Amino acid sequence: MDASVLPPGRVLPVVRAPAHVLSAPAVDVDPADAAVVQLAADLLATMDASPGCVGLAAPQVDVRWRVFCVDATAHRKTRTSHGRFVLVNPKLVEASRWEKGREGCLSVPDLTGDVKRATRVVMCGVTPGGEEVVVETDGFEARALQHELDHVDGLVFLDRVAGAHAVFPRKVYM
Repeated sequence: MDASVLPPGRVLPVVRAPAHVLSAPAVDVDPADAAVVQLAADLLATMDASPGCVGLAAPQVDVRWRVFCVDATAHRKTRTSHGRFVLVNPKLVEASRWEKGREGCLSVPDLTGDVKRATRVVMCGVTPGGEEVVVETDGFEARALQHELDHVDGLVFLDRVAGAHAVFPRKVYM
C-alpha cells in the first residue's frame, strides 16, 4: 500500500529511554489489520511532526509491533532514497561494508553516539495492506533502516555504541 493512500494519521507521544517497551522485542502483526494500517499512518504523522526525524518505529510510540517508517529523502547525507515508506514485519536479508557513523534518536533526545553499521543492506518486509517488498539501499538510508530495525528488536542506538567514549551530548543549532 502506497503511503499516500493511508488514512489520516495522528501525532502520537514518543516514549523515551529507559521505557520498557524500547527494550522488549516487538511481535509480528497482520499487515492487513486495520489497526496496523492506522498505526502506519500515525507513525508517518508523528515522524512528520518531528523536525529532522527520518524514521520512527512502533515501540517508540508505545506499541510492541514490528512496524516502522522511514523517509531519508531530505537528509543531507542521503545518496539513495526509496522515499517515504512503512515496513511491517521487517527482516534484514543482507548487510555489508561496515562503517562508524553518528546517530541520534527521538527516544534518546539529549544524546548522540557513534554506531558501526552496514552501509549496504537488503531488507524485506510487507507494506501496510500486505504487499511484499524488498528494499536494497546504501549509505544513510541503510543506516536509518538498521536503526529502526533495532527498535523493533528491542534495542536503542546506545546498545550499539562501543562505550561511553562514543556517546555525546546532542548539539543544538540555533
